[in-house]
Formats: sequence, C-alpha cells, structure tokens
Amino acid sequence: MPNHHALPIYLQLSELVAREIAAGLLLDGERLPPEREMAARLGTSVGTLRKALAELTERGLLERRQGSGNYVRARPDAQNVYAFFRIELLGGGGLPQARLLSLDRVAKPADLPDFGTSPEAFRIRRLRSLNGKPCVLEEIWLDGSYAPEIAERDLSESLYLFYRKRLNLWIARAEDRVGQGIVPVWAPGEYEPPTGCTTGYFERISFDQDNRRAEYSRNWFDTTIATYVARIR
Repeated sequence: MPNHHALPIYLQLSELVAREIAAGLLLDGERLPPEREMAARLGTSVGTLRKALAELTERGLLERRQGSGNYVRARPDAQNVYAFFRIELLGGGGLPQARLLSLDRVAKPADLPDFGTSPEAFRIRRLRSLNGKPCVLEEIWLDGSYAPEIAERDLSESLYLFYRKRLNLWIARAEDRVGQGIVPVWAPGEYEPPTGCTTGYFERISFDQDNRRAEYSRNWFDTTIATYVARIR
C-alpha cells in the first residue's frame, strides 16, 4: 500500500545521503560513486538521483566538479529535514520512514509534563523504520492551540516539516532525556520487542520559535537495530 505521507523520492534520497555524511559514513572530500552506479545501488533512476544531488549541492553538502564528479562537503550547520531525529542504525545513518498508526485530538493526560496553553493535544502514534527496518515507536503530543484540527492525509513523514508548512510552527530546539522504557500495549506486530518488554526510550520537549513548549513526545527504540546519537561540535 502506498505511503501517502512519504516525502518525495528525491528528498528521501538527499536525506539518506545527508544522514550518512552526518554519521561519518561519507567523509569530507570523499568522491561519490558515479551517478549510474549510485542510482542502481539505491534502486532509483539517474534523473531522480540527480535531483537529490542537486538538493544536496544547494545545501552545501556536495560540490559538483565538472568532469570529475560529486564530492562531499561535511557541514556541522547543515539544515536537514531530519536534523532533530537522533535515532540511527547501529552502523550509523539510515533513512527514516514513518507509518501513521493513529491521530486523535484528546484531553491531555495528567501524567504529561506541562506544555502549551490548550487542555487538549493532538496525539500522533507512529511506527518509524530505518532503511525499511521497524525500530522506533513514537507517541507525539502537539498542543491543541496550533490548529483546530489536523487531517491524517495532510501529515508528512517529517512532522517538523509539516508544522512549518501547514501550521506556521517552527521547532527551534528540543530537550531529550534518554533511558529505558516499557513497550506500550498499542505497539503493532512489526515492532519486534514485545509489549511489556524493556527497551531504549527517550522523552522530548520541543520548543517553538517563540521559545514556548509546543510538543511533548515519548519514543521507544529497538536497541538490537538502532541507537540514540547526539553529535557535539
């Protein structure tokens, strides 16, 4: 079944390469493989790959040298779609994809920390994959003051991109607390750690462009597949 929330293919490819650069799997100054070879490895057309490479060049992450090829330009200030997504495969990187499990506007439960001004929030539950491997459960709570309603069909795989484009909401910074958590009862079968099992876990408070608490999330990640990574430069 097609994922109607998915980012365009060229943008998925550019984000995959950007995450590999951030993870050090592609080094500064390294020459990328020839475009036809790279397109074949990624299972895409040369035209789509070239659009992805152009996106990366525009962001300053690649340098195109006529007659020579594409060269990596690692930048700590790169503005990637998934810049706030801290979960990577154990070997580094991985393309994030998301499957929406549910979207509801509900009263905020008493166990949530304070955020926003509304007594209600949008509760978004998703299953995240990296390179097709399901490895993260997300429960995201967006304060209800940012929109009267949100339709499932309007959501993007990158919620922060959706927030900017549709809600005029910029997530400017986030605070994470990492530890262990118990897999919730609503976990789908594709997420292999069973309900009640202890796994990797982090909570996040996200702040908007006015430094207000806009969103709270809790995330369970499969430590046999993925890990939490924060790079300090």
